[in-house]
Parts: sequence; structure tokens; C-alpha cells
Amino acid sequence: MASLLHFSQRTKDVKEWESPGEGCLPPCQPTPSPATFGALSQQVQKKVYIESYGCQMNVSDSEVVASILAQDGYTPVRTAEEADLVLLNTCSIREKAEYTVLQRINEMNNLKARNKGLKVGVLGCMAERMREDLLEKKRVVDLVVGPDAYRTLPELLEKVGTGQKAVNVLLSREETYAEIEPVRLDTNGVTAFVTIMRGCDNMCAFCVVPFTRGRERSRDAMSIVRECEQLVRDGYREVTLLGQNVDSYKWRTTEEPQAAGHGPRADHAVPAVQGPKPEGDSSVVDFADLLEKVARACPSLRIRYSTSHPKDMTDKVLAVMARHDNICKYIHLPVQSGSNEVLKRRNRGYTREWYLERVASIRRHMPDCAISTDIIAGFCGETEEDHQQTLSLIEAVDYDMAFMFKYSERPKTLAARKYLDDVPEEVKGHRLQEIIDRQKEKSAERLRGYVGQTHEVLLEGVSKRSAEHLFGRNSQNSIVIVPRLFNANGLKPGDLVKARITGSTAGSLQGEVVDALDLQPELA
Repeated sequence: MASLLHFSQRTKDVKEWESPGEGCLPPCQPTPSPATFGALSQQVQKKVYIESYGCQMNVSDSEVVASILAQDGYTPVRTAEEADLVLLNTCSIREKAEYTVLQRINEMNNLKARNKGLKVGVLGCMAERMREDLLEKKRVVDLVVGPDAYRTLPELLEKVGTGQKAVNVLLSREETYAEIEPVRLDTNGVTAFVTIMRGCDNMCAFCVVPFTRGRERSRDAMSIVRECEQLVRDGYREVTLLGQNVDSYKWRTTEEPQAAGHGPRADHAVPAVQGPKPEGDSSVVDFADLLEKVARACPSLRIRYSTSHPKDMTDKVLAVMARHDNICKYIHLPVQSGSNEVLKRRNRGYTREWYLERVASIRRHMPDCAISTDIIAGFCGETEEDHQQTLSLIEAVDYDMAFMFKYSERPKTLAARKYLDDVPEEVKGHRLQEIIDRQKEKSAERLRGYVGQTHEVLLEGVSKRSAEHLFGRNSQNSIVIVPRLFNANGLKPGDLVKARITGSTAGSLQGEVVDALDLQPELA
């Protein structure tokens, strides 16, 4: 499937101890395919450039925007300087993320000075949260569109064309963009994202996502299966199923069809209750059922998902993962804190003991499963004892990696309204560094434990450090670096190989290929 829109990740590479943002999905950095730009640039005249910030969900949303704009006659360009329209798909999860985008918006003034016809739009979470400031204070911004309003982009752009400002940040209880065929911005042709649900109902005290992305709604299960089947036909080898809380996915198969692309109406939707669906209720597809459907329909496609919530993750999901070899043995399970008092204030809905039982169940079902997490240091009222409990939980779980950062108060959240941000920044920083140091030790220990084992590795691209090596990921989501040559033949992205792990560093594994399991055909 051709890539129709340029993606630019301007933020720094995220290391193992840095967070993509609380409430968000782990970050990624797709790369545009130069070949597609030339083929498309001669078809239409309108030119667009897009930059995505933050998590995988924003990248997936940009793929929806790309499809909508393609239907409206837009073609991509390589740089903002060439564009008639620049769109910034934004993240609002932390103050630092917003600051980065605001600085980029300021840079648009220089572009507009050189290109009087340039239009600038802000999409995503910041659009919903800061719409008034963006339109009134950032005069360079012409267009503000929230995550549930992308279908209205053509109409809004038509209004902008008459010299007016345009805004639509209305949240929806129905919109899932289910029938829109996304374009693939990650044009390595190997991995892709498929959004299975939108919004979040958990209302964690510190998280802004429910206010920027709205209420939780699940997408039609069969539309998800069909999209994954199309990925296989297009040559993709791996999919990541995305949702703010995938474990609460539920779709009622007996629902009457809704308007194109919309999920079930809120008054018909299955309640987002904790635990499994009622036994024998075949009319409801839960997340375990969805995983099973995708795994069976696409046996050659590796399957990942993100993100799980500890209070909603069931043994049924774990059993499905253990049963299917093409479901990767990796779970991102955010804990946030090891202290019950802090978890209660954060409105997480589980205890330390519950979380550790979920980890034990993962180990029982899949002893080789890797687990990663999110941890916030310095939440409101956190004591030194609370912090020590977080450090001890890191020891107890043995995470393969973690995203860690300091608490950043977000407007509108329960924490901002109810609690005093009373942990000094210096203390937050000190505690964060202790968490980072402890997890770096555990990550290195986990990676060393893979040395001598043989893993299946899906190759994704050329190593940044050596053109003679390729990088890929094992089932546990660890980066594995292997030589490009195997038995005098050149390997390439998309190949599935067996590699014996020969060494490890702080963040990756080194291996030697011992067998080529499934090689992608050479492109004509």
C-alpha cells in the first residue's frame, strides 16, 4: 500500500529509561519511502506535509488523516518548505511534549513569511485541549482539529481557503474511522499499526487522555480482521493492535450496522466492565476473542498489542497468547508505582498485590514472556517509603525495560483539581534517577540472560551503526543486530530468521543467523 503522507518524528530517540508519555502508547519512528513521493507528486497540485509527535496512536491517526486528505486531492512533499499545508499532529500528555510542539508552531512564522499562501493546522490532543490559545495567541495557526473530527478536514480546509480560521474539536462517542483504509506511513513495509479502539474510560487521576480523546469505544471486530488480512496481502510481516486500554475492548456482534466508520452508539455499546465477558455470550467479542480471530486469519503475521491495563488483563488473553506462535511474547503492563497509597490516589483500580499476581500469571502461561512498564516518580503526596516500594517492585518483577519520568501535572485532571503537586522538583529528579539506575541494571541482566539462546528475529531495517548489519526484533521485543550476509546471500528487511544470541549491550542484542526461515521476495 503506497504511503501518501510524510511523517517526521522531531523529538529525540526514546531510550529504554525515557517515557513516551503517561497514558500514551510506546513511541515509534516510521520512515517515508522516497519512491512513493515521485509517483504521487505528478497526480495532483495541492501539497501537504505532516509531522507527528508522541505515541503510536498519533502515528495511526496520521494514517487516517493521510487517507482523508488523499481523497481531497493532496499529495505529499518531503519538507515543510515545499508545502501548501503543514499539519502538526500533537501530543498533550506532558508539559514538555506541548512545549516542543509550541516551539515548532513558532517556527512556522518564518515559513509563512516566505510562503504567503501556506496554511498551518494543529491536530490531535493539543488541538482539543488548547484550541482557544492556539487560534488566538498563535496567529500562525489557521486550523485546529481534534482526534474525532478528521472527517471534516476537507470542509474545514475549504473554510480556511476563504481566509477564515477553522476549528472542530468535538469529541464523539461513535467515531472509530473503521471503514477508512489507512495509508501506511511506516514504509519499511514490514510493520504496521491497526487501531482497534479509541478513547479511555479509566479516569486515572494524573492522565489527560479521557479529556483529549473522549470516551472509550471499540471498533467492529471484522473490520479489524479484514485490515490485518490486507496487510498480509500487501507484504507486511507484523502488526501492532492499538488502544489506550486494549484489554477493555468489547464489540457486540449483534449490533445493527452504524453509519460508515462509526462504532456502536454509547447507549448500545457493551459496558466497559472489569473481568471477562459473561460465559456463553457469543454475541460479544472481547480482546481475547479478537486476538484469536486475527491470529487464525493471519497465521503468517506476527501480532503485538499495546497497551494493557493491569486491572483488566485476563487469563483468557494470556491463554490465547500462549496458544498461538504468531502472537509475540511481550506485554507492556504499566504499573506507575509500587505503593498502594500512591496507586489509590492515582485511581488506578488495582493494588501492588493484584499487579504482582498478574505478573505471576503471565509467567505461568508464558515463562519466556517479556514485560515492560511505565513508572512515574514524584506523584502528589509520594513519600520516600512509597518510592522505596517502587524500587522493590522493580526488583520483584524483573522488567525487560521501562519508560520512566517525573510527574507532570496536567490541566483538567483529577490530580490537578484535588491534589497539591507537593514533591519538590529536586526530589522528583533524584527519585527518577534512582529508578532509572535500578531498571538499567535489571534490563542489562535480562538481556544477558538471552545470550546463548536462539530466537526468531523479524528483520526491520539497516543498523544505524553499520551498513553491513541489519536490526530486527525477537518475540520479546528486544532489538537484535545481525550481519547482513548469511551463507553468501544478502538478507533484507522483512526476512524472518533464526539467530543465536552472541552478546548484549545496555539496550540491544547481537546475534548470528543460523537459519533463514522465511525470506521476502526481491522487489521487481
